[in-house]
Parts: sequence; C-alpha cells; structure tokens
Amino acid sequence: MDAHARREESWRPQTRLVRGGLRRSAFCETSEAIYATSGFVYEAAEEAEDAFANRVDRYIYSRYDNPTVGMFEDRLRLIEGAEACRATASGMAAVFASLACMVEAGDRVVGARALFGSCLFILTDILPRLGVETTIVESPDMDAWAAALDRPARAVFLESPSNPGLDIFDIRAISKLAHDAGAMVIVDNVFATPLLQRPLELGADIVVYSATKHIDGQGRCLGGAVLGSEEYCMGTLKTFMRHTGPSMSPFNAWVLLKGLETLQLRLNQHCRSARGIATALAARGDLVRVLYPGLESHPQHALAKAQMSDFGSVVTIDIDGGKDRAFRFMNGLGLVDISNNLGDAKSLVTHPATTTHQRLSPAERDGLGITDGLVRLSIGLEDPADLLEDVAGALDRA
Repeated sequence: MDAHARREESWRPQTRLVRGGLRRSAFCETSEAIYATSGFVYEAAEEAEDAFANRVDRYIYSRYDNPTVGMFEDRLRLIEGAEACRATASGMAAVFASLACMVEAGDRVVGARALFGSCLFILTDILPRLGVETTIVESPDMDAWAAALDRPARAVFLESPSNPGLDIFDIRAISKLAHDAGAMVIVDNVFATPLLQRPLELGADIVVYSATKHIDGQGRCLGGAVLGSEEYCMGTLKTFMRHTGPSMSPFNAWVLLKGLETLQLRLNQHCRSARGIATALAARGDLVRVLYPGLESHPQHALAKAQMSDFGSVVTIDIDGGKDRAFRFMNGLGLVDISNNLGDAKSLVTHPATTTHQRLSPAERDGLGITDGLVRLSIGLEDPADLLEDVAGALDRA
C-alpha cells in the first residue's frame, strides 16, 4: 500500500466521501475528470499485446475499466470498508451480476421473500431457468432461516431493511448459518446505505447497491455497485462483467462521485425528517400501520437499533380503505410526487401493489404484508413541516 492509500485509509467517513479515490490528471483539475472514451491507445503493438495478456496494468477498454468509474469504485470501497468494488450500469445489473457470476446449474440459492420485485424475479424466475434451485424464506424468523440453511447452498440473498415492508433481517445470525452451509451472503443495502449499516462487519460477504437511490440522491442517473473481497470482485465478478458488459458510463460515475460528496449531509436530514414524520403519523390513530424501523412499534426495532446507526428515509403506511383510499391519498398530495424511485432530494410516494410488486399474486403480496392500502413514502429534503402538512392533509381529505 502506497503512502496515498495509507492516508485514505486513515481518513474519517466524511473526508472519504469528498476525497476518497481522487486521482488528478496532469491538468490538476479540482473536480474529478470525466474520461468520456470507449477505448485507449497504445504506443506500440507490443504494448497492446502485453495489456491483453495482463502483463501490464493499464486501461484497455471502458467496458473493462475506466478512470472515472475507477474513482467512484475506490471512493465507495473506502466508505464501505470493502477490499474491492465493481460499478455497474444499474442496481439490478449489480444484483444479477453478483449472483450470476458465481452460480451454475445444480447450485442452490436461498433468498428472502421480502425483496424488491425485480430481485425476487431473478431468484424465482431467471435462476431456475438456468438450472439453479431457489429456496425462498418467507419471513425474518430465524427458525425459518435455519430450516432453509440446513443443507448446502451456494449463495444467500437478502435486503435489510426490505422493500417496501421495512422488515429487518439479522445479518449476523443469517451469515453464520449461511457460512455453515457453505454459502456466500449477499446483502442489498440500498435502504440503509453504507453510512447507516455495514453488512460486511456483520458477517456478510458481498454488498450490492442501486446507486441510483441515495448515492446519487437527486434523480439524475442510474448506477449500481457490488462490493466484497479482492478475490471475488477482481476475479469471479470482474471476469463475468468483462464478458457480459453491464458497465457503468463515465458520466454516470462522475455524477455519483458528486453525490457521494454530500451523502452524509443529505442522509442526516433524510433520517431526521423521516423519523419525525413517522412519529407524527403513528400518533394519528387512523392508520392500520405505520412502519419505520426507528419506531418502537416496529416488530424488529431492537434488531434495527443493534445493526443500524440510523433508520433511513423510507416510511411505509397502511391506509384503511384499500386501493381506493390509498389512491385518493396519493392523488391528494400537493408536494410529494408519485414516483417509484426513492432516496431522492424530492419526497416521493408509490403504491407497491400496483407498481413495484404488481407482478406478484394477491396471495404472495398478502404474505409480504403488501395490502392494497400500503403506501411507501420516500422522505426527501424539503422542510419537514411542509411535508407533514402535505401528508396529513391528504390523509384527512382521503
């Protein structure tokens, strides 16, 4: 490790968010450079031969590596505390690559039922077509996980907090069971971000992100990331990505670098506002449920406190009256926008049963607690008093 790398490792999180991975060109720019190039040139044919034979370390093609993307990967790796990081074109590209690079026909994958709809589709539809057996665990209950991991598995996939029901999974306990079964543990940490939860420190092997969410935080671009050991990221995963091409664009990497600079500041406000709004909504008494890990009423509140430093920007409410009243509530909002994204500076609302989880059967949605009255709120950076007035007013009118 060179002197610069040692200095980066000693920095505190906020300094890493601003300066981690920074590599200035000969022009000594203040802001990171955007290397908007598909390829790189060689001084001689022999140099190209050495590059492709891995005898020299240099950039070959932006589908493989790119200087701007590399800065984003280095910065996120420093924040996560991981050995290595590979950036992808989107969060779902990260999820699929993290699994597809390691499994083959005959393997078994264990996953939580409480997943984002597209993640569940990969586990229950795509992987089985490739000859991979998938076992789905229906709840965070540890007895259910112990039963699912009582025989060998190749990988375990979960998200905590989950989307949209905000279930909290015991990452440390599940990782122990998974490792005993020979499985690597992949945690989708998108709701928590690397600042609120550290899955690798809790025993997980791999962390995935949709950087589209809080890391960008302003609805500008898509991106994803997979983090883990040097052996996994720069071996198994890098080879898979090199030949399948889910690469991040240099411009998106630059946007996400800018997003990381303000992530801590934004996230502090997100959490404060979400906690206040969740508390106020829980006090109303006219909602079936208010789900937020920071509320003592949350079923896994104690576990959330144990493995998270704060509780995130998402508040989920269950409105009595089903889809009709939920839609009246959403349509009555004047400040909060209807959108299926989250982690944005702007507050957003979505109806999971008809959007992100619409492909599930009614019985499957019921099993996840996704009722027709369930609404997911992503609390943004507006004044929390304005947000609460908007949400409370829309509920009253609905």
